[in-house]
Amino acid sequence: MIRLSGTKHLLGHRLWIKDFPKPTKQIQIPYLIVGGGISCLSAARQFHKKGISDFLIVELENHLGGNSSNGENKYSKYPLGAHYLPLPNFQDKELLHFLEEEKIILSYDSKGFPVFDELQLTFAPDERLFYKNNWQEGVVPKEGNLVSDDLEFDKFFKQMDVFRTGKGEDQKYLFDIPLYLSSSDQKTRALDKITMKKWFQENHFTSEPLYNYIDYCCKDDFGLGIEYVSAWAGIHYFAGRKQDCTPEKHDSVLTWAEGNSRLANHLKKYTKDKTLKNHLVYEVKVENNKVIAKAFDDVNKTSIEIIADKVIMASPQFVNQYLIKDRKAFTKDFHYTPWLLATLVVNDLFDNFSFPLSWDNVIYDAKGLGYVYDQHQTVNQVQDKKVITYYYSFSSADLKKTRKELYKKDKEYWKQFVLNDLKVAHPDIEEYTEDIEVFLLGHGMISPAPGFIFGEAKKQAKQNIERKIYFAHSDLSGISIFEEAFHQGINIVNEIVDGTTLDS
Repeated sequence: MIRLSGTKHLLGHRLWIKDFPKPTKQIQIPYLIVGGGISCLSAARQFHKKGISDFLIVELENHLGGNSSNGENKYSKYPLGAHYLPLPNFQDKELLHFLEEEKIILSYDSKGFPVFDELQLTFAPDERLFYKNNWQEGVVPKEGNLVSDDLEFDKFFKQMDVFRTGKGEDQKYLFDIPLYLSSSDQKTRALDKITMKKWFQENHFTSEPLYNYIDYCCKDDFGLGIEYVSAWAGIHYFAGRKQDCTPEKHDSVLTWAEGNSRLANHLKKYTKDKTLKNHLVYEVKVENNKVIAKAFDDVNKTSIEIIADKVIMASPQFVNQYLIKDRKAFTKDFHYTPWLLATLVVNDLFDNFSFPLSWDNVIYDAKGLGYVYDQHQTVNQVQDKKVITYYYSFSSADLKKTRKELYKKDKEYWKQFVLNDLKVAHPDIEEYTEDIEVFLLGHGMISPAPGFIFGEAKKQAKQNIERKIYFAHSDLSGISIFEEAFHQGINIVNEIVDGTTLDS
């Protein structure tokens, strides 16, 4: 069986023409949150921590979570977006507190390091790479390299270590998470003006395996590959995480069958009875010292008007430009890479057994980013069927054009697209595949092209409107990772309630 699904892009496209019925109902609320992703859920948690419960969330989809959502079949849950959280930086106390609240951190040892629930850390083996017709441990090519390749990998990782520990004159790390904590060092920030490929060339790297590895890493976090992504962002992938949350400098990740939907579900308890799902907000404006928001109910096919004292736009800027006047001038500089996810149910995965099935399985020189084994975290490792989720980012120089092409293809095309890519490592996978669900994300994630992270467009998009309309989304940091969205939600509530603002 093959299924093709995705976000409600067709309903979202009605924002262009705004052919919605006039509102027939009115709601009044002190605080309104538009959009139901991690920034929204984090804001809801922060409101709760400040003793504020009088808020409402409006979400287009029939569920909350945004890119941290999941599906489920009779064999396993599986991610429909983000699927892991690396161990946090030790100084990120807000995130550590959240993980402690949710029993992901169970305690702290005698030296103050967090003790993570081992069942939520990736089980071994965690990563493997199909390279030179064999599976090998880890995603860095090792067996089969030229001596010159190994020397370049060594040089590259040493440079990343320098960036990871380096600080500017302001005594801030050159690269940090969340991004607003990073140094304002101008020499380092200048890396945002060139591509990661140009940085690679300027530093006299020539190794093809190293180039391929960096390209994979950039696509993993940003959607865009080495040719198109900002060098500052590309280096941040390696240098932003300090690997200092365990005494042995372990860089493991937290993961679940359903991916980061587990984290979204932890946050959803703060939204109980405070959510209007299947509602598309199509206009937001300030009028008579209030914010007026209009939303279309996709179930009852009616519209409502919501009057709020303050609104948090936890929706991406490609949506906001159609809701709020005079925003298209700078949102055109926000670029979002489309993604494809495909979840397969297979009878088995017949490998050459040089290295066993792992949580993350990367195929060298394939089109996609490989696949995750969704049942990897289950204690019972004997499975009737195996469930895997394949990831592909449509990295290109013209993301708008690529996005348009995405929806022109039918499910048979995408089925063959996925299977052909997986055949590089599993030649007989088509014979053993019972079910495929292909999930398309037209605006999968914000993608930091050169000049964006420290550019004017992002600065303008962050500015509140008359201290009535506020903005919080991971695209306002420039990198679509859980930590950024999590802190966006916290910071915007602090700004609204306490007047606290943070430098970017």
